[in-house]
Amino acid sequence: MNKVVELQNAISSIRDGMTILYGGFMGVGTPEILVDALVEKGVRDLTVIGNDAAVPGVGIAKLISNGQVKKLIASHIGLNPEVAQLMNAGKLEVELVPQGTLVERIRCGGAGIGGFLTQTGLGTEVEKGKTIVQANGKDYLLELPIKADVALIRGSVADTIGNVFYRATTKNFNPLAATAAELVIVAAQEIVAPGELDPERVMTPCVYVDYVVGGEA
Repeated sequence: MNKVVELQNAISSIRDGMTILYGGFMGVGTPEILVDALVEKGVRDLTVIGNDAAVPGVGIAKLISNGQVKKLIASHIGLNPEVAQLMNAGKLEVELVPQGTLVERIRCGGAGIGGFLTQTGLGTEVEKGKTIVQANGKDYLLELPIKADVALIRGSVADTIGNVFYRATTKNFNPLAATAAELVIVAAQEIVAPGELDPERVMTPCVYVDYVVGGEA
């Protein structure tokens, strides 16, 4: 099945109020052409989930600057001063999640696991509103899985049926994000025919991918 589509077709079902999971770290590995298309489309009240808020003018930061994000769930925001300004002004809800916890919550969402126990965050702001479970005489926080409506993925090489390879640090968060959403869109630098991508280099199998879009820089 050929999953290569035009950019506008790929994002056509993304609507106001959706939850979007995105790959990347400090913008590296975030699909810029998909973010730009959503900025142009103007969808609003989005909840976006990823490692960070990138830096101004890069990646998901463009949606935040344009006032399209209602809530950000991320590990850190320090490289994007605009996020703190919007948060302090009451214009953006921010949920900070320890990085390892965020990764595992996404993994649980993709694997169909109901949650996991961790001591990270005990006795801090992180534990507020969460269930504390005792096991082997120790307290743990119960962290729940993360699932999203849409995952925006950046691939270095994808084949036409949706197998994806990520080069170097662009791999950060992308393989996990691709497992934990109802709709998975890959923006690829290079698209090849089936069989041209060595099976041993496939990092996201085609079963997870709905659409592939070319043109990522």
